[in-house]
Amino acid sequence: MQISDEKKVLQLVKSSTTGKKRTRAEGKSQKLVTGADEYSQQVEQYARRIRETSDVNEIIDILDTVLGETKSLRYSNEIYSAQEQVRLAENQIESLKLELEQLRELIHYDPMTGAFNRRGLDAVYLREAARADRNENTLCAVMIDLDNFKCINDAYGHQFGDDVLIHLVKLAKKSLRPSDVVARYGGEEFVILLPDTTLESAVWVMQRLQNSFSKKTLPDMDGSSVPIAFSGGIAFRQLRESQKSLLKRADEALCQAKKSGKNRIMIAS
Repeated sequence: MQISDEKKVLQLVKSSTTGKKRTRAEGKSQKLVTGADEYSQQVEQYARRIRETSDVNEIIDILDTVLGETKSLRYSNEIYSAQEQVRLAENQIESLKLELEQLRELIHYDPMTGAFNRRGLDAVYLREAARADRNENTLCAVMIDLDNFKCINDAYGHQFGDDVLIHLVKLAKKSLRPSDVVARYGGEEFVILLPDTTLESAVWVMQRLQNSFSKKTLPDMDGSSVPIAFSGGIAFRQLRESQKSLLKRADEALCQAKKSGKNRIMIAS
C-alpha cells in the first residue's frame, strides 16, 4: 500500500514538471512571435515614413534608427533563432544608408568642375558662419567672375570654355588651404570662402591666385595660347551677417572690379 502511494506521488510530480516546461516553452515561443511581430510593425512604420519624404537627410536619420533597433534585436534571446535574418537586414540597411550618404554628397557638388554647387555652398556657409560667430573668428567671401568668358566660348567653343572652368577650380584647390571653400555659383561665376582670414590676407591670397591663373594660359585646338583672367570682389563678414548680405556686398565689389578694367580685385565697402 505504501509503495503504490509513492508511485502515485512520483507520477504526479513528473506530470506537473512536464507541464511547467511546456508552459515555459510556449511562453518563450509566444514572446518570440510577439517580438517579431512588433519589430515587423515598426519596420513598416519606418518604411511608410521613408516613402512619404524626399529629404535625404531625414531618410538617413530613419535608417539610423532602424539600424539601431535591428542591432539591439540581434542580441535579444527572444529572437535568437532569427539571428541570420537580422544580420542580413543590418547589411541591407547599412548598404542603403551608404548609397544615400554618397548621393547626399553628390548633390552638393558641381559634376563638371568638382567644386561645391550652390546647395553645397549654403550648407558650408551655415557651418562656417556658426563657427565664426561662436568663436569670434574672421570669415571672408570672394565673388569671382571670368573675364570675357562669352567671347572665349564664342571664339573657341564651349568645350574649351568648360576646360577653362575646370582649370580654375583645380588651380584654386591647389593654391588654397584645405579649409578654404570653392563653389560654382553659376555659369562662370564662383564663390570662395576663406575662414580665419583677415581682409588683407584675403586680398593677398586672391591676387596670388589671379596671377597664377593668368600666367597658366590654355592652348586652343591649334596650340596657340589663349589669355584668361578673372575679376574678384572681397567682402569681410560682419558678426552674424547672413549669406545673402555678404555675397551681395562681394558681388557689388566684383562689379566695381569689372568696371575698373577687369583682371583686378576690389574690396567691398
